[in-house]
Amino acid sequence: GKLSVFFSEHRNDFFGVRPVAVAGGKGLAADGAPCWGHGQGSRLTGAPLSSAGPNLKEWLREQFCDHPLEHCEDTRLHDAAYVGDLQTLRSLLQEESYRSRINEKSVWCCGWLPCTPLRIAATAGHGDCVDFLIRNGAEVDLVDVKGQTALYVAVVNGHLESAQILLEAGADPNGSRHHRSTPVYHTSRVGRADILQALIRYGADVDVNHHLTPDTRPPFSRRLTSLVVCPLYISAAYHNLQCFKLLLQAGANPDFNCDGPVDTQGFCRGSPGCVMDAVLRHGCEAAFVSLLVEFGANLSLVTWESLGPESRGRRKVDPEALQVFKEARSVPRALLSLCRVAVRRALGKHRLHLIPSLPLPDPIKAFLLHEAGDAPD
Repeated sequence: GKLSVFFSEHRNDFFGVRPVAVAGGKGLAADGAPCWGHGQGSRLTGAPLSSAGPNLKEWLREQFCDHPLEHCEDTRLHDAAYVGDLQTLRSLLQEESYRSRINEKSVWCCGWLPCTPLRIAATAGHGDCVDFLIRNGAEVDLVDVKGQTALYVAVVNGHLESAQILLEAGADPNGSRHHRSTPVYHTSRVGRADILQALIRYGADVDVNHHLTPDTRPPFSRRLTSLVVCPLYISAAYHNLQCFKLLLQAGANPDFNCDGPVDTQGFCRGSPGCVMDAVLRHGCEAAFVSLLVEFGANLSLVTWESLGPESRGRRKVDPEALQVFKEARSVPRALLSLCRVAVRRALGKHRLHLIPSLPLPDPIKAFLLHEAGDAPD
């Protein structure tokens, strides 16, 4: 099958040792595995890296796998998930010994991070294997040593089908609190509007509060001190207009893209003070400004005149975008537009998906969803 062919083609990868390339000096191997400098020890056992000898993979197994080393030798389940060999997966999972290991984290044939078979299949985008593993008991929200879920790695690698299968199986659309990024943030950065739509449909939070803890008492509470972590900001910075609009339609806060406490005094000097400020700073086209105005952004948060378009850290401001902003701030907003903003805020972002079921004429529902070109008569 696929697995035997793959083994023959990659024998050196399986039984030899591949060099570890440190990525940017941050202590990560090229494929994301943690690594340490000469003389540094394991974070778990204190064993020095030099004790790994010529076989680094064996050392990683010893440090990070779920089971003792002698129980981790057989990685056929993980290897089959990697190459998408559904036939081998079916054959192996007929045996109780493999069924009991379906959620086992192991260092597999071509990897350095201990992962579950589901995490491996999701990374490679083998949707049929992802579905099969889930139906046979794979837990969808287990994290690897970097705090990544199967859904997150499917999203990062652009596998829409695998992401949808995981979401349908109940995977948390927000990823894991143990990882610094979220599926929504990544899709907003790379412009994968199709995956972002799927995440939103399954209840992903479009505001930054997944990693913040606003209910924790000071001094342990975390406040937003930078817009860089916000999906709206990153979609604007990369000029991904479709993702920007999807986030706003899903109820993202148009000012700070955050539900929790915001500490604007803690923002770095010269950094954007709100999303509108960021849109102007990054030279976004006028459509970005129009959307923020349409979704009720507080225009008084931008102290544009005091900063000037050529101040340090700014790109060349789009003249049309700046004109749209100035006109919007100089003219009172239409009552109809204010009513829409008020209705949507009263509903709250978690109930916006119920608008289509309201006993209202279709044009009004489309208007509330920001799907209509013109206001209803």
